[in-house]
Amino acid sequence: MRPHLLDPRTVSYLELIGNGKSFSVPPAQRDYSWTEEQWGDLWNDILELLEKPEERHYMGALVVEARSDREVVVIDGQQRLATLGILTLAVIHRLETLAQRGLDAERNRARATALRGRFIGEKHPASLTEASRLSLNETDDGFYQDYLVQLRTPSNPRGMPRSHRLIHECFRYYEDRLAALVQRSDDGEALANLIAETASRQLLFILITVDEEMNAYAVFETLNARGVELTTTDLLKNYLFSLVRAPSDIQMLHRRWRWLVGVVTPERFPDFLRYHLLCEHSRIRRQRLFRMVRSRVRTLPDAMELMEHLENRAELFAAISDPGNEFWSEVPEARQRIRELVLFRARQMTPLLFAAWEHCSRADFVRVLKLVSVITFRYHVVSALNPSDLEAAYAVAAKAVSTSEANLPAQIFALLKPTYVENERMQQDFERLRVSTRGPRRKLARYILARLEADASGRSVDPDTDPFTIEHILPENADSRWEAEFAPDRQEAFVDRLGNLTLLASKTNRDIGRNDYSGKVAAYRASGYSLTRAVAEMAPEEWTPALLEHRQRKLAVRAVQLWRSDFD
Repeated sequence: MRPHLLDPRTVSYLELIGNGKSFSVPPAQRDYSWTEEQWGDLWNDILELLEKPEERHYMGALVVEARSDREVVVIDGQQRLATLGILTLAVIHRLETLAQRGLDAERNRARATALRGRFIGEKHPASLTEASRLSLNETDDGFYQDYLVQLRTPSNPRGMPRSHRLIHECFRYYEDRLAALVQRSDDGEALANLIAETASRQLLFILITVDEEMNAYAVFETLNARGVELTTTDLLKNYLFSLVRAPSDIQMLHRRWRWLVGVVTPERFPDFLRYHLLCEHSRIRRQRLFRMVRSRVRTLPDAMELMEHLENRAELFAAISDPGNEFWSEVPEARQRIRELVLFRARQMTPLLFAAWEHCSRADFVRVLKLVSVITFRYHVVSALNPSDLEAAYAVAAKAVSTSEANLPAQIFALLKPTYVENERMQQDFERLRVSTRGPRRKLARYILARLEADASGRSVDPDTDPFTIEHILPENADSRWEAEFAPDRQEAFVDRLGNLTLLASKTNRDIGRNDYSGKVAAYRASGYSLTRAVAEMAPEEWTPALLEHRQRKLAVRAVQLWRSDFD
């Protein structure tokens, strides 16, 4: 059901903040996160409006929940309101500085007081305490009220939390811009008008007030507000905290949430959540994550259950992308397979690894790791097939493991068999495989050659620590001596073919430099690497396209056996 929105209307910044209402950001909302990019956008918008007083600029939608006639909760828009408040405080500070210097002192103090009363807060007539119209979240409000609103300078800005530092830097940013804008040091009227006229009357918001009895967070699915948008991580956090009422429960949930996001990281949290849900559902679009969670989590016990499941899988999720993670000290034999999956940039298998870790023995978990590594190499690295189909297959297998329909590696392989590229297809695709030795793909080329060499020589060859370099038999920048066999317009097609790549010690590679083939073959023959010696045996006098193709076919036969499932 679509949310019922109460009286969506356009309001100016003055109508919004200058009407005596107080605006508060929920304690669990995200911290202040705008940076110079967003500060600059807002500043440039205001500069344009200064020159065009008849124009208006829309700041996007502002979603609020009215708790009373005077109390408003900001559901979306806190970054914009906080930044406008900081800009206003920077103007007030500059006006007070001018007054302290004796420049139109009485009028500038009056201007600063008027701006503060209209846009920042006013003193209660009985207690004489200043009440700020805007309260930020639990992390930032104390700093905002104690330093920004009071115009106090923090003693150690570098030691502050990131959000406090951003708030302070935003204030400094606008101070610098104001100093450059107003060239005359006594022009307090222009400074005051920047807020009192330009910002307050020409900046417009679409104010959306949400019925307090409905789920306000449904609004997020259709809004695309200006600036740094709320992420799935923000949405889920806000929604879960909206289900909590007792202060002790809020504190407990806050601690658990910080730990969870600290392990997973905010950037990767949407993927983590999606892979968690894929253990039960075969296909989930990232755009529907929040909607799915909201449909499943209705009460506080539901929220606590979801948190417990996510906590149980968080450390494994972090370790899947880090072979050096301490998590693998329990199963060190898993590190090599994790290293391979990271190299292959594989993520689709994550739901299956969640389920296998929870329902299989540790030895079988390692066998599942090997299986998904082999499948990924064949499917993604060699045959370059559609990764979305692979993800759906892993999700089906994950659900089967979770429900105990399949809990042995052989049973899991049976479910994944459609994604296992058959030997004939694997060999054909490997025969055409090209791997760049530049940039990120260089590690992949080293890995493939090291595995092939280890298989050929019978000794361990670590692609990360072995001192070999990758030798292009046909050089990357071949000169005219190679043109008899490799036409210039076809050389690019051959250079990165796997059949053209081999291993050489670093010094040997430097010594042979850009020799022609006859100047290289002796070094190949004396090499300590079996694959390289085999090049000299196969091609003792010349290197041709036909010999390159022949060598790659032989490597493909070896690769089919090397990257093969235990159940094939």
